[in-house]
Amino acid sequence: MAVIAGNWKMHMAPEEARTFFGAFEIDEMMANNEILIFPPAISLLAAYKCEDRDPRVQLGIQNVHWEDQGAFTGEISAVMAASVGASYALVGHSERRQLFGETDEQVALKVAAALRQDLIPVICVGETLEEREAGRVNEVILSQLDLALTSIPDPDTRFLIAYEPVWAIGTGKTATPMDAAGAHGTLRNRLEQAIGATTAARTEILYGGSVQPSNATEILAAQDVDGVLIGGASLNPQSFGEITRAAG
Repeated sequence: MAVIAGNWKMHMAPEEARTFFGAFEIDEMMANNEILIFPPAISLLAAYKCEDRDPRVQLGIQNVHWEDQGAFTGEISAVMAASVGASYALVGHSERRQLFGETDEQVALKVAAALRQDLIPVICVGETLEEREAGRVNEVILSQLDLALTSIPDPDTRFLIAYEPVWAIGTGKTATPMDAAGAHGTLRNRLEQAIGATTAARTEILYGGSVQPSNATEILAAQDVDGVLIGGASLNPQSFGEITRAAG
């Protein structure tokens, strides 16, 4: 079983979301996987209530504020997300970090906010091209992970990690299976140190970065890759289905 997650980013208005679910069907080759969709917040309720959505497709929110309520214009709380059908929350996506200046400290607060509402956080980590070329991959991703882990209350708490090298997101460039396996192995080792081998082994680590039907099989076969976080290819029900089938 793999976790196949689609992040729609700032695409798919409510009617488009309904159209997607009307065209996306889970067949026998997909059924053993955990399938997640992260619509934009304005489409989350439409996705949740959509009669054409197979209930095996779970929903998440792309971002949450660390407070449950307050004077934070434009923000959405985990309380609100949970009330309209979210079961998961993306936290610390590279676009939040790079474009909106989200810090590791804020990511840790958002992990805690998600968990207060029983949302399963998907903690995103990843390095820029400059950091990679400087040989700082492990330093960067472990620093991002370590602070987020301070918000995990106990080893029984479920969370996911998504390794998304910034240089591979939306660029058409993809980390090689060896690159992905190396980073995922580093993250897994840190989890073993922080929360124990048993929890580390069952914590899913996803790869995200220009995942397509053409490369999904190879990526999913890499060591320590437990699933994928898909951007553009998740907007099309056919390509999203092909990737889900590739997981077997």
